[in-house]
Amino acid sequence: MRARVILTLLVSLLAFGLGVPPAQAQVVGGFDFGRAEVSVTGLQVPWALAFLPDGSALASERNTGRVMQVRPGQAPVQVATVSGVSASGESGLLGLAVSPSYAQDGWVYAYFTSTSGDNRLVRFQLSAPQTQTVLFSGVPSATIHDGGRIAFGPDGMLYVATGDANNSANAQNLNSPAGKILRMTPTGGVPSGNPFAGSRVWSYGHRNVQGLAWDAQGRMYATEFGQNTWDEVNQIVAGGNYGWPTCEGTCSNTSFRNPIVTWTTAEASPSGLAYANGTLFAAALRGQRVWAVPLTSSGGAGTPVPELQGAYGRLRAVAVGPDGWLWLGTSNRDGRGTPVAQDDRIIRVPPATSGTDTAPPTAPGLPSASGTTTATTTLTWAASTDNVGVTGYDILRAPGASGGSFTQAGTSATTTFTDSGLSAGTTYRYQVRARDAAGNLSPVSGTVTVTTTTGGTPGGCTATATTQTQWSTGYVIQPVTVANTGTSARNGWTVTFALPAGHAITGSWNVVLTVSGGTVTARNAAHNGALGAGQSTTFGFQASRAGGNTQLPSGYDCT
Repeated sequence: MRARVILTLLVSLLAFGLGVPPAQAQVVGGFDFGRAEVSVTGLQVPWALAFLPDGSALASERNTGRVMQVRPGQAPVQVATVSGVSASGESGLLGLAVSPSYAQDGWVYAYFTSTSGDNRLVRFQLSAPQTQTVLFSGVPSATIHDGGRIAFGPDGMLYVATGDANNSANAQNLNSPAGKILRMTPTGGVPSGNPFAGSRVWSYGHRNVQGLAWDAQGRMYATEFGQNTWDEVNQIVAGGNYGWPTCEGTCSNTSFRNPIVTWTTAEASPSGLAYANGTLFAAALRGQRVWAVPLTSSGGAGTPVPELQGAYGRLRAVAVGPDGWLWLGTSNRDGRGTPVAQDDRIIRVPPATSGTDTAPPTAPGLPSASGTTTATTTLTWAASTDNVGVTGYDILRAPGASGGSFTQAGTSATTTFTDSGLSAGTTYRYQVRARDAAGNLSPVSGTVTVTTTTGGTPGGCTATATTQTQWSTGYVIQPVTVANTGTSARNGWTVTFALPAGHAITGSWNVVLTVSGGTVTARNAAHNGALGAGQSTTFGFQASRAGGNTQLPSGYDCT
């Protein structure tokens, strides 16, 4: 009788989706899968997760068109409905992204299949969600292969993954936005630096990409659904051709780039993709697991490890939250799963040190400001240290030279941050604090005071540099934004800056660089010297340095 009661209780728990993860759950990629927990219930086919500065997440619901705000342990709250969503098969409300400067502009971006018969990108603000601005439209749609993942890259550009819309010829057609990864400005325009002139296409030859992520060195990766044989993880490069429909998985045609990982479609059917701790995490739908893919120093893959296999059903969304936990969204109510009463759910996996590490990081170094304009300033600081590793930095801002409260202006994974949307001729104060994987916060740094410039002069220009990524022996500075702040057009520009001792420029783009001692002179290329009043252009460069030397170039001056 006692055995029957225990068996009945176990069956009841499993029916409500409260089963524990399988025995093989372990610490992988810095997360303790043995302590995964259900944090949110009652969603309807959540497709994407995007985080707000307060630590909560927005979740898109594919079939309802709703945008839900979710917090661990609380019921989801509807904060927006995207109008004109057509949901059928795999189509509907798909990707979500939050502006990197959300604290200033409040923009939320959504990608969806519309009642007009296309896939399109819009943006809106949660304060007025009914006002939705179309940024890009006309992407072919179908009931399958709609892609849909959108994400801001470390360069501040918006990347959009599209499917071939069940027409494989689209993938190789550079005049079609389908079967591509697109790169565009936050307003939907064509940015400088794209591989095909006048085009948003960043890479092509894709069947159905649903996951995008970048590693700590700024290298881009994507998950892609195969047809019947091989699913893929690819390292994405500008202008790369990934072979569909000629190739599925690895092939010998040197015109195409091969994946770094392949799985059978039964093992994976990978959708969302996230990166943390030298590891990619791919959420698998048909495979009903999350794949942890360790990366090599060259951007290749080690041996993938499956986790949570069969524990929660179909997994679609995956993201690393600002709390340091790995967030996963189920997709059991999408017509292909077996939902339990709580579905769909958000699962959170704690970092391996959560609950045991109480030591905060050290305070970051005093920030320094450079490249300050009428509306932007770039902050740089010395890195914090931590017993298990710093995961990011919070940038705090207060109005005026004194008084006023500090509020969070943004976050950064590196030791640099560009604040935008500032008012001309206005004083601000900044502090920085560090976070580790257990959520411990460092003491704040010292305070730097910054006053924005008051406006342009007939020949004025500014140069603002952003550190895209850095590692012990080198870094990439991109973009360096050259802006004509004057009131008249200019036909050329020159930027000078200081290169720390022992550093060497190893590559550059959209610029002509010369080095004399510790001074670098950057002159415009033939195609980007002419700037009208208020216009800007960008360039970038890569440099090497001795290990342990954390200095970066400084003193950017434009003439």
